[in-house]
Amino acid sequence: MTFDIGVARRLVAAFGAHDTAAYFRCFADDATFVFHTTAQPIRSLSDYEQLWYGWERDGFRVLSCESTDQFVQLIGEDVAIFTHRVRTVVRLDGAEQTLDERETIVFHQRDGQWPAVHEHLSGAPE
Repeated sequence: MTFDIGVARRLVAAFGAHDTAAYFRCFADDATFVFHTTAQPIRSLSDYEQLWYGWERDGFRVLSCESTDQFVQLIGEDVAIFTHRVRTVVRLDGAEQTLDERETIVFHQRDGQWPAVHEHLSGAPE
């Protein structure tokens, strides 16, 4: 079973719609996360969910997310590395902010599914 880029696009769409249930379903329980906006790596999906819900309590909301420059690199038959540039509009502290970032998401085929197992987000160069 080969990787379908639609898997990555559904993850990005769920994020952009602030559909947290659909977004978190895209990840394996043992997924890890490295974000330039957090001090430490996040070592599990449950840790990320707790962090996310804390952000929401503080007023965080994703308003939109545009993905461009999409590229998929296949490693064997069961690993896909998806890279893209993202322009995200969020609400933080009552104000809208536009973020320009680059992202890598690693997918690993498990039981015929392609959950994301790692996400790395960094600021895009000026």
